Amino acid sequence: MPIAQHRGFPGCIAAMLIIAAALAGCGVQHRIDQTQTVPPQSGVDSSGLPLSQTPGPTPAFQSTPTLFVLGPLVEENLDLRAAPESVPLELQIPALKLIAPVVAVGLNAKNVMDAPKGDIGDPIWHTAFWYRGGGLPGSVGTATIAGHVNDPLGRSEIFANLQDLRPGDEIIIHLKLTTMNIRFSVDEVKNYSLKESSDPHVLERIYGAGPVTGVGPLPAPDGLAHLTLITCAGYIVNGEFDHHTVVYATRIK
Repeated sequence: MPIAQHRGFPGCIAAMLIIAAALAGCGVQHRIDQTQTVPPQSGVDSSGLPLSQTPGPTPAFQSTPTLFVLGPLVEENLDLRAAPESVPLELQIPALKLIAPVVAVGLNAKNVMDAPKGDIGDPIWHTAFWYRGGGLPGSVGTATIAGHVNDPLGRSEIFANLQDLRPGDEIIIHLKLTTMNIRFSVDEVKNYSLKESSDPHVLERIYGAGPVTGVGPLPAPDGLAHLTLITCAGYIVNGEFDHHTVVYATRIK
């Protein structure tokens, strides 16, 4: 059966998390160590935004020996159950003509990655959600960003066409109020069934080994900076989407 993007389910997002044996769609109940926080990194640029000039991943095709790395985006000891926080980042995907602000999210009361929602017309529907229990975008490791596939009226939202990305397409994390961009190249676009999404190896690839085992972000074994984008896909079965669309990307500069 072909995978189709369904527009009628209000505000579904890939809110799956971590450390559980079964994945249950966009309202999945994956539990995670709720004490973990994003570790700090030093450095502030001239605008007052967090930034440091520390060595980053250097793929073979990357000529620049040093890449800037974001400093802390939230307080060091911020509880994962705390409310979402704005961060000075913007997600840009030129191939999809997508520009969206980013907020940092943790876990909700059900130990599920938070997916903020609002009334019809609320800007939150057009916002990307960075999981602050994982890696910082652009740092060696894995950062995960989710987005809504539709709004309460079933209208397409920022990640409705995520499956249209192709290898080589660019994803940009822009540091607001500066000219700084962290650029990623799409490696692969995958559609997973809920059963496939529950596989520990898939979860580790989506979130990184640290969040999956409840110990917080860890450097990637390959020494590169990875970015995962995720949303819901497929058909509505028993009130939830039956697939996830996942985009894997690697930092290029």
